[in-house]
Amino acid sequence: MKPEQFLRDLEKKAPAPVYLFAGPETYRRRACRAALLDRLLPDAAARDEGVTQHDLDELTMAEVLDDARAMSLFAADRVIFVTGAESALPRGDAKDSPALESLKAYCADPTPGVTLVFDARRFDFDGEDKAKMERVLKFYAPVPAVVEFARLSAQDARIFAQNLASERGLRLENAVFDELVAATAADASRLANEIEKLALHGGPITAKEVAELVPNASETTIFALVNALATRNRPQSLELLDRLVRAGEYLPLALTFLGGVFRLALAAREQGLRSAQDVQSFFQRQGTPMWRARAEQIHAASQRFSKEKLEEGIGLVFRADRDLKSSRADDRVVMEEFVLRLTR
Repeated sequence: MKPEQFLRDLEKKAPAPVYLFAGPETYRRRACRAALLDRLLPDAAARDEGVTQHDLDELTMAEVLDDARAMSLFAADRVIFVTGAESALPRGDAKDSPALESLKAYCADPTPGVTLVFDARRFDFDGEDKAKMERVLKFYAPVPAVVEFARLSAQDARIFAQNLASERGLRLENAVFDELVAATAADASRLANEIEKLALHGGPITAKEVAELVPNASETTIFALVNALATRNRPQSLELLDRLVRAGEYLPLALTFLGGVFRLALAAREQGLRSAQDVQSFFQRQGTPMWRARAEQIHAASQRFSKEKLEEGIGLVFRADRDLKSSRADDRVVMEEFVLRLTR
């Protein structure tokens, strides 16, 4: 089930005895965890005694379930959060795994008053992680309730941002939501944080305010420029370049960033990397720092540019860099010429 369904179910019926929280997204996971505690242990004193934390990197499945079977002298209701759920999986076939047999037995006859939450957050549901996540889900198939915390798509992130803004009385234009989603790489936690900041800002919120208030907005503008260049949209490319200039962006640094994007996108294309997860995994193995948001941007660039256009872009970056270092060069004129050549 999705986190939203979990929250709705929690309002209408008793919680399941065992849950699996699967996926890397953290913001909605925290909301679901808080809602579960509010439902089961609303009293602060009871919560102090009733919440237990275990880690399957340190304990065995049998030890965790033994604790769940044990009766507490101090708490009538208990919630046990178990992190590192992936560590319970055996190296080979799980059919004869003692951990799996113990899990099946417990799920068939759970302890009354105890809610177990296994937390598996290492893998996502697509890319190179897909097979690993499928193995986790197969192992935890005896668990009666699975909540999936997948990373937000751009569309889901937009809806998420719109709902948060509405809750805080913020009325934002569509372009502002697009800017927010791009600047935060559709990360729910960052979106929530930035919308909170915008709510405190007061006054009308435009794309200009987002560029000034949201970290990485200038970087996002550069990636928007990459996308405009990829479609040879010369007017949009020049408008985005103008936005960088008005924001005080140091153009030689922006050019260096563009060159890096082209080189990484070309490498991703030559390697046949099919998703942002593939891009992140490949470059991390090569020792190149690659976080999720940047991987998504590199993957998008590799898909939008042909191999020939990326090679041309790298050559034009070299030429523009040479011209920027000339004592007679005007940085903006050099960058405008770069845009004009790449959008021919």
